[in-house]
Amino acid sequence: LGSHAPPSSRPLALDEMSGVVAQFHRAALNAREAGFDGVELHGANGYLLDQFLRDSSNQRTDQYGGTIENRARLPLEVVDAVIEVWGANRVGYKVAPSFSMFGMSDSNAVATFSYLAGELSRRGVLYLHVTEPLAATQSRAERITPVLRSGFSGALVVNGGYDRASGEVAIASGDADLVAYGVRFLANPDLPERFRRNAPLNQPDTATFYTGEEKGYVDYPALEPAAA
Repeated sequence: LGSHAPPSSRPLALDEMSGVVAQFHRAALNAREAGFDGVELHGANGYLLDQFLRDSSNQRTDQYGGTIENRARLPLEVVDAVIEVWGANRVGYKVAPSFSMFGMSDSNAVATFSYLAGELSRRGVLYLHVTEPLAATQSRAERITPVLRSGFSGALVVNGGYDRASGEVAIASGDADLVAYGVRFLANPDLPERFRRNAPLNQPDTATFYTGEEKGYVDYPALEPAAA
């Protein structure tokens, strides 16, 4: 590639932090000006805020690294900047404590995400969106989501393998206030109607995930109209 080779990644310098926060602030303004009703900050799946929060990726030794409080500093500065635009009651935050791709992990995920949830709660953030697989072999005690439920006073949105029945159980039991569906919605554009009618679901074609074009995106069949 010669001179066209991409630069190597490097830690952000301290004097760059305020610029990152300003970018989120500008994005929040843009969303408001575009007519959005609110914003969800993506603090999951190895994106920037997740990289700062978790100790597998954050190897800093300054005020943005080391302790949980320091690692959460940039995410919470971003939250504060976005709240300044929207107000806390129109801001959500997404986490994925068990996400482990791209080398992401945390030596004490319960402590890390509990601290973050508590700080988000203290700020009055509208909702916390938690993606954590609902594995059949995983007991409730092994999951972080119930711990976050007890430490966050706003609405809790859960995601990760829920179907109609398990979603209803989560809400009825008080484990969650809302259930988010991703893969099932992708394969079933009329998912709410299918749930309402207890109809069979299309099976997702994982080979078409992230591939672009219309296949696996707009070609899943919808239900036939219900009889009058």
